[in-house]
Amino acid sequence: MGLLSQIFTWWNGATPWTRFFTWRHGQKVGTDQFGNLYFKEKNGPRRWVLYAGEAEASGVPPLWNAWLHHTVATAPLEPQSAYEWEKEHRPNLTGTAAAYRPPGDITGPGQRDRATGDYEPWRPV
Repeated sequence: MGLLSQIFTWWNGATPWTRFFTWRHGQKVGTDQFGNLYFKEKNGPRRWVLYAGEAEASGVPPLWNAWLHHTVATAPLEPQSAYEWEKEHRPNLTGTAAAYRPPGDITGPGQRDRATGDYEPWRPV
């Protein structure tokens, strides 16, 4: 990634100021399964994340999100056992090629199911 890209596009990773602040005041706490790095301020209450790749808040797993927002005091450094009904965390895929597209979506082939008859459109009076 070029220097100008790093300076002027905040969504492509940490800006130079964020990197400087992290180097000067940050203490690394841990890393999640997506490669995001988590920091806390050496002498203060701040907590933040340096994203691996695009800066997308939905890419932060729930336990790390709780730590970032001071909901829990300790960072989830050890893998937590999941319930059998829990699914693996995935970031929001809206706007990507992996987004959900129902049958009949305008961007893909297929036909949507016909209305079942219990739908009555609103008509102005």
